[in-house]
Amino acid sequence: MAAKFELKKSKNDKFVFNLLATNGQIVLTSEMYESKASALNGIESVRKNAPDDGRFGRLSAKDGSPYFTLKAGNGQVIGQSQMYSGAKSRDAGIESVQTHAVAAAIDDQTNA
Repeated sequence: MAAKFELKKSKNDKFVFNLLATNGQIVLTSEMYESKASALNGIESVRKNAPDDGRFGRLSAKDGSPYFTLKAGNGQVIGQSQMYSGAKSRDAGIESVQTHAVAAAIDDQTNA
């Protein structure tokens, strides 16, 4: 499977996207967007910023679980990862985003 962005509409009529790695696992989830156009802009922002390692925040949750965020040039968080079991797994998630986001297709599920 190729990596892809899944664009979905939530129950409260907002839009959200996930970046799925080649194994089908979600590696990045966006914030909620008011409009589909804004969500599509968010996907383009991920594509633009993913190759820049400096845009990734390597963080730990209160329970110590590692995760990461991806920020745009203006410092706004574009997406956040799931929680990982260790820093090595988190770093592999970052590498996956860096490698696959630029060319990932968009699977628009908003009309389903």
